[in-house]
Amino acid sequence: MRKLTVVAISLFILSSLTPLAFAQGVKCVNTDGEAAIVNGDIPSAKMEAVARAKWSAIEKVVGVTVKAGSMVQNFVLFDDAIKSETTGVVRSYEVLNQKSEKDLLHVDVKACVEPAKAQKAVSALSLNNQLAVFIPARKPRETGGRGEYEENNVLSETLIGKLIDQGYQVIDIASTKMADAATIERAVATGNTANLRSMLYKSLSNLLIIGKVDYTISTRKGQDIGYGISMPFNNVTVRLNYRIVAKNSKTGNTEILASGVEQGRALANTVEDAVANAMRDVAENFAPTLIDKISKYVQGSMKKVSVSVAGISDLDTNMETKNILQNIVWVAGVEEQSMGRFIVNYPENTLYLANSIKQKGKYKVVNFSQYSIALELEK
Repeated sequence: MRKLTVVAISLFILSSLTPLAFAQGVKCVNTDGEAAIVNGDIPSAKMEAVARAKWSAIEKVVGVTVKAGSMVQNFVLFDDAIKSETTGVVRSYEVLNQKSEKDLLHVDVKACVEPAKAQKAVSALSLNNQLAVFIPARKPRETGGRGEYEENNVLSETLIGKLIDQGYQVIDIASTKMADAATIERAVATGNTANLRSMLYKSLSNLLIIGKVDYTISTRKGQDIGYGISMPFNNVTVRLNYRIVAKNSKTGNTEILASGVEQGRALANTVEDAVANAMRDVAENFAPTLIDKISKYVQGSMKKVSVSVAGISDLDTNMETKNILQNIVWVAGVEEQSMGRFIVNYPENTLYLANSIKQKGKYKVVNFSQYSIALELEK
């Protein structure tokens, strides 16, 4: 009788569990979303708010530090682009609360997300021209011994400045607390890309520049260098060990584009000044190589997008549209095919091109896919 009771209880417990409880690798999180209520259409606002909440849950599970929604001002386009990516990612969801304030609808949602698929969905919206940089440097010590790693330093800040000058969007991982110096040191030493792939997902980048900077003091100030002569300055050598890691846009695999060692030397009254000067020297010498590697990667990601604009009926409007397309960031070239039809060379997700065109205020986006955008000229 006791055995029958245990079996009955076990069956009752098993039957009361949802299939989701047995799903492997599913994580449930509480999140929220909001949307504007247009013309009193609450059901449409609720659909958009829930979509935002579901995407927020995906980002929370992946742990992104840069929100995909912040890259795209028009959420309708963004929602269209992610529908195919989020299929099967959110396994279930429940609206916990809903409230309206003036013309805004807010929902609280509990969503259960599959992390592996969530990473893939987030990765699909990464930018090729958005770079993640993390190069911690050993902090100099006047009294000898080894200092701690400093995550914000002269070398990394100089490189970030030069990349921004080239028009790249740069995420400084040091400010996001996404990784620490020990993680980077292991990644540089072993070439293990697992942690690096996670950083790409979290920063919504397709390219990651990592490294570590250390220094040696060849000669200290005041040291006897022979013939009764004392060294007037500290002589320091700085070495940068680096890797440039990228996601292959075709295969999705993480690849090492380049790796190596750069070094520079400097003299100064203090060890700290000598190290800082040597790091600037390394940054100046390394920057052209770095920019060249990144440029080749971005050019290799270039694709041809067919852009058609309905409503163009004269050459002046056609030429104006071509000029607008050519002046969009990261458009490498525009070729006219016929009246209102163009081929645009673009290295990023077509979503961002469609959004940039819409922001010009002259065109309505009718439809878009990976290699085509259909527009209407607004009257």
